Amino acid sequence: MLFNSHIFIFAFLPFTWLIYFYLNKSRLTEMAKAFLLLASLFFYGWWNIKFLPIILLSILFNYAVGVSFANNKEKHKISDRLLLSVGIVFNVSLLAYFKYVDFFIENINNVLGSEIGQLHLILPLAISFFTFQQIAYLVDSYKRKTRETNFLNYAVFIAFFPQLIAGPIVHRQDMMPQFSSLKNKIVNYKNVILGLIIFSIGLFKKVVLADSFAIIANNGFSHADMLNFFQAWITSFSYTFQLYFDFSGYVDMAIGAALLFNIKLPLNFNSPYKAVNIQDFWRRWHITLSSFLRNYIYIPLGGNRRGKNAMYLNIIATFIIGGAWHGAGWTFIFWGLLHGLALVTYHIWSQLQFKMNIVVAQVATFLFVNITWVFFRAEEWHDAINILKSMFQVENLGLVFTPELLFILLGFVITSLFINSNQIISLLRSRNRINKHIILSFSLLFAVALIFIQNGSVFLYYEF
Repeated sequence: MLFNSHIFIFAFLPFTWLIYFYLNKSRLTEMAKAFLLLASLFFYGWWNIKFLPIILLSILFNYAVGVSFANNKEKHKISDRLLLSVGIVFNVSLLAYFKYVDFFIENINNVLGSEIGQLHLILPLAISFFTFQQIAYLVDSYKRKTRETNFLNYAVFIAFFPQLIAGPIVHRQDMMPQFSSLKNKIVNYKNVILGLIIFSIGLFKKVVLADSFAIIANNGFSHADMLNFFQAWITSFSYTFQLYFDFSGYVDMAIGAALLFNIKLPLNFNSPYKAVNIQDFWRRWHITLSSFLRNYIYIPLGGNRRGKNAMYLNIIATFIIGGAWHGAGWTFIFWGLLHGLALVTYHIWSQLQFKMNIVVAQVATFLFVNITWVFFRAEEWHDAINILKSMFQVENLGLVFTPELLFILLGFVITSLFINSNQIISLLRSRNRINKHIILSFSLLFAVALIFIQNGSVFLYYEF
């Protein structure tokens, strides 16, 4: 089920909201939580019911390991480190089997000239996200930062539908106290209005902006070997803005939907195209993934504790893993490598105390990100190379004024000059009341978005 579908907006979401708060009002709080879990699993299974056993197995296994940490503290039967290793190996193996096994087989065949048959596995929805979230939970449990002995609480923490499919990657200690809070079991109409406003902004971003940019980008990438200089840049910019509005739209809708239930999800997207360097970009783009990579990969690898050269290698290794997490393909791995090298370059640049004009720095960062997105988007290596060649073949300009150019300019204006959804939430929260003009404005935005809804317009991060 998609956030940007009529059945979600007009059936699933209001029905789930009504029943959840009705049960809470009736003081059936555990039943309300159980209903929310069942609704979330229904939401997940709507996509493909065959994936339900996989997420249920993952939840059961990781819950059992988490409980074992608590029991082990008292009985000391098994080494905590062994328990953690078993848990991580299980999660990584589950992800690797579905996401990378065909990629490995393909490369073995290419290197050895063998003809091992691929399994052609369908990637279970959200497996990358719920796997990383549960690895974080196991590590936090191992470090005694969190503890969960109630299976229902743990299952809701993992499966809560607003953040299940594409994040943010959340921590148990940040989420479950919100579900336990008595004030959150009562309808908060300010949160309802705020949630609907932010959800409407996200829906507009997705169905009006992202899906429109997608038409231009898809057309360009499907003719990668035929583009001139102007068309190549339009294609790359279109995908850059498609990905921005697609993911930003999803994040807004997730935050908005969660707010309806009085749950505040962590900040996950903060105007990344306003970044003035590559480190700043990764502090703004998919913030919870960046935090996971830093806390659970970069730091365990050694971080910056073993000297500069080791730190640089750890940065590059972390970003290669981050690239591979996004997709099983050499273009994703190379994209991660480029960002790792860029961050190493930024560290060296900073140590040499070089300075750059802030506007120049922002433009340079954006152009680097835009160029590397070409590898992220291209289905084949040669497609990326063809587009990049055209982008730097100045003699083949083909410059004409087109409607696409106006749309690109609109993308620049919105991403560079407008305030983001987080700032809108802060502004609206600071008001004693949200006046009717604001509600009317966002109702209009919502109405326009409804007109543009296309069935089957999947969020890009669903693929990862």
